[in-house]
Amino acid sequence: MERFEDFIDLLKVLVRSPSVVGAEHSFFRVLQRELEERGAQVAWYEGVLVAQGSRPHSAMFSAHIDRHGLICTGPNEFQYAAFVAGRRSDLLGNSVSEKLMMKIVDRFPGIPVMAYDPWSGSYRGSGVIERAYVCEYRNNLIFVVNGLEHLEAGAPLAFTDRLSLEDGILSAQLDNVLSAAHLVHLFALGFQGTAFFTAAEEAGSSWRYLLEWFRRFNGATNRLVVVDTSPYPDRKTADSQQVVLRHRDANAQFHPGTTEELERLCRLEGISFSYKDDYIEEQNFLSAGSGAEPQSLGSTEMGRIVAASGGFVQGTTLQIPTTGYHTMNESASLAANSGFSRLMMRFCRESGAL
Repeated sequence: MERFEDFIDLLKVLVRSPSVVGAEHSFFRVLQRELEERGAQVAWYEGVLVAQGSRPHSAMFSAHIDRHGLICTGPNEFQYAAFVAGRRSDLLGNSVSEKLMMKIVDRFPGIPVMAYDPWSGSYRGSGVIERAYVCEYRNNLIFVVNGLEHLEAGAPLAFTDRLSLEDGILSAQLDNVLSAAHLVHLFALGFQGTAFFTAAEEAGSSWRYLLEWFRRFNGATNRLVVVDTSPYPDRKTADSQQVVLRHRDANAQFHPGTTEELERLCRLEGISFSYKDDYIEEQNFLSAGSGAEPQSLGSTEMGRIVAASGGFVQGTTLQIPTTGYHTMNESASLAANSGFSRLMMRFCRESGAL
């Protein structure tokens, strides 16, 4: 990876900057500073920050910048921010499944959290998650947090995080600050295209902000590349490829030409790759008849915007394989990050964006 140490320094800064889903404004400020220092022209729109170089239509990338955390919903009461931002409660008939709540409920005891002002990012105190439980009256997940009793409703709590680099593995709450860091770093390497940084993806809303931007300027495209992390069950499986491509997700088919272009560039650069939808379908075939529930193809920002726009906005995804999905120890190898960066650079050179 070109200027690797600069990339790691940038990633450390972004990991330490809170960006809880529904309270991303202060992180947009950090991004604006880092992007403008690297020569990008930056504009804010509702839910999306747009950074552009001198040839904005040459290549377009998008990365969501929200991360999981908590939100204060009453005196000494805290809930999972993605559920609140997505308005997922029994009150509106769009409740979070019991299976999902049970999956999360035991994930965070002992995790330190930091409260911050969502607009300025100012520090408002720290605490520790004691436990979580499902409220029997609201059928919703409630967190018990020690040390932040003074907060009022609406205050976001980020999981206190630091980047770790050990034995060639990057670890932190990487989804999706890692991809955002790659896009910012791309401007330092001379990128002249467009990068979108979207809010509220974890609440299922980021595609709306992105689609509104394209419709605002009546700018259809079939070459949007959405970058993200992609979870795998263990290190061996994750390391079997440097980058992850997709033909489709549960919502829509991706643009074949753009997907095939990324595959062609992988082969030219000697970058190992796999298709996530093929992997999931293979796993479902192998587990058929075992009683295990089939895995979904997943729902991505790319699939949502393709389906909702009726093909007005199309493209494909490019993802970094990780382990420890949605935890404080989500991990990605340096080899994967190097391949990811090389592929983006080659794509940009062939698109005239470098």
